Amino acid sequence: MAFAAFATTEAQPQTTRRKSPIALFLLLPGILYLVLFFLTPLISLILTSLQAPSEFGDIGVYDYAFNWQNYVTVIQDYWPHILRSFGYALLATVFALLFSYPIAYFIGVKARRRPLLQSLLLVLVIAPFFISFLLRTLAWKQILSDESLIITSLKALSLLAPDAYFAGTPFAVVFGLTYNFIPFMTLPLYTTLERLDTRYLEAGSDLYANSFTVFRKVTIPLSMPGIVAGTLLTFIPAAGDYVNASRDFLGGPDTQMMGNVIEANFLVLLNYPAAAALSIILMAAILVLVGVYVKRSGTEDLL
Repeated sequence: MAFAAFATTEAQPQTTRRKSPIALFLLLPGILYLVLFFLTPLISLILTSLQAPSEFGDIGVYDYAFNWQNYVTVIQDYWPHILRSFGYALLATVFALLFSYPIAYFIGVKARRRPLLQSLLLVLVIAPFFISFLLRTLAWKQILSDESLIITSLKALSLLAPDAYFAGTPFAVVFGLTYNFIPFMTLPLYTTLERLDTRYLEAGSDLYANSFTVFRKVTIPLSMPGIVAGTLLTFIPAAGDYVNASRDFLGGPDTQMMGNVIEANFLVLLNYPAAAALSIILMAAILVLVGVYVKRSGTEDLL
């Protein structure tokens, strides 16, 4: 019987999967979109970063060249802004995680049996998206200004020194980054924690583990995909942000980030190679940091 089954199996024709031309045709619009709106601008940005000043010496006029010195120059001139950008982004990401995790845990786990409350809390989390990013940041500029009710009240109560101020300080910039990107951290965490099987938590308690041990050994590992996704969604845009650190919003002369430098070189100084080189450095640094972070966290599947 086994020999007959083997012979029957051998007699069956070998079927090979062929790539359907329809599937390739359906992928064509997406490929064209990526080439047109991602690959082409990226190549143009790289070529611009290697340009050299024109022989005629006109401001804003550059010729295509292979001037790698542009990268060395911008690193020498703007290395404080580079470090400041990643420092502010790291602080904002850590603070956003500390604030968002309890919120996401309460919505996803504690409020799971109350759908109405859970939906209401989710609406409150995404409510800031209904207002423009610029308007939200501008509102905090007014709240943290020296003439605001909060600052004047704190000074009147002697909780702040008479010459103390918040606007234009690193604190204001990090605060603005944290506030604006908290929803980007909360939603991935909620998505992960909402699917958390609470029986694992009960099993940890049954094994005589205290609440902190259960949280550290069970809850954190099971929610790691949400933590990684949230930190990436927060850190990447925060590192390239130029609104919060701008002098027109929450920043000052000593809080400028790479986004502000890139904007100034493109629109004010007309130094297109320097701005393009800074953009390439920013993208490359973020790519390396994200790769190392994902590798170290053991969530390579997210990529």
